[in-house]
Amino acid sequence: MNFENLNLSKYLCDQLKAVGVNSPTEIQKNCIPKILDGIDCIGCAKTGSGKTLAFALPILQKLWEEPYGIFALILTPTRELAYQIADQFAVIGKPKNLRHCVVTGGMEMIVQARELSNKPHIVVSTPGRLADHLESCDTFSLKRIQFLVLDEAG
Repeated sequence: MNFENLNLSKYLCDQLKAVGVNSPTEIQKNCIPKILDGIDCIGCAKTGSGKTLAFALPILQKLWEEPYGIFALILTPTRELAYQIADQFAVIGKPKNLRHCVVTGGMEMIVQARELSNKPHIVVSTPGRLADHLESCDTFSLKRIQFLVLDEAG
């Protein structure tokens, strides 16, 4: 099985090949088609199994069909994981000028608020810092998000 069999766009399949990802993992085979069909999905797999791409690829495919402001919100418990997830989105989305931002503690709220006001496509955040922004800023809205991912939720 390859990524084309999962109904991913040629662009995404070509980008995956360019970064050396040649075949889908089990979690990707099980989740990508469901997410593309609009079905909520819960995935559980070991570290290194490709969980991030299992949700990132269908999000990116749907984003390129109708690109606009904040399209997806990924919540994750740690700053380190937020940056790892954002890096994967950045690598796959770079040729299409994906705009993303990371919202975690340890960075200036004002800088993050500016990034959020620029309407990135993807926001990767820790819950506490996102709550801080929602309570103190009126520079962005989550009303139109199409995807909510709770990573490492259990």
